Amino acid sequence: MHVNGLSIRTFPSPVAAARTLARDVARELTRNPALVLGLPTGRTPVPFYAELAALYAQGRADFSQARTFNLDEFLGLHRDDPHSYRAFMQRHLFDHVNLSARRIDFLDGAAGDAEAECLRYERRIARAGGLDLLILGLGVNGHIGFNEPGRALTAATHRTRLTAATRRSNVALFERRLHDVPREALSMGMGTILRARRIVLLATGAGKARTVKRMVCGAISPALPASFLQLHAAVEVWVDGAAGAALSASAT
Repeated sequence: MHVNGLSIRTFPSPVAAARTLARDVARELTRNPALVLGLPTGRTPVPFYAELAALYAQGRADFSQARTFNLDEFLGLHRDDPHSYRAFMQRHLFDHVNLSARRIDFLDGAAGDAEAECLRYERRIARAGGLDLLILGLGVNGHIGFNEPGRALTAATHRTRLTAATRRSNVALFERRLHDVPREALSMGMGTILRARRIVLLATGAGKARTVKRMVCGAISPALPASFLQLHAAVEVWVDGAAGAALSASAT
């Protein structure tokens, strides 16, 4: 199904979507061993990372020449902080595949100059030739990366203030202590995201259904950052039945 330029794929379960996406990435790595990958964090991609690790263990995925850039990081957290997104990625993917540490690019949440760090990251992405494949998650408020709803969006990698909804959605990383969740973060900007050559957005669960429908069928608005994906020529929205339920209802 195609709606507003977005290609929609529906899977019977989150595991089926994760497995298919992992196999897709493995094929891309075979075609282009030096693939530049953009990666998300959060609960949704965890099964995807488990499937990638399994493919590597089976000798079906080789990351030795690949390069990765993650979408975002909490401001004020060192990479070794167990609550950081860098540590999250280490636990769920980097420790389980043959990706060299020097090929892992990450925003430094502990950088003394946040603005300079954002500029450094933009330059690193440019020097890598841009993102070949960017995997995205979807926040319940429509954010992608840490591009939060607002009156306007920032094009480049930037420092941003997190909404209460986003902080609540990350509370599990902080032993469910909301007051420990940072109030600011660093994030790829919408312009950086839209320059990726191919984008796959993965959304699962009934809690994402309304947001998925608004993203796909609604107007493009900074009040729903994910809606800007309608402007990209090669975006695939991968959902399970629960997350795509509102789309299916509107199509009948």
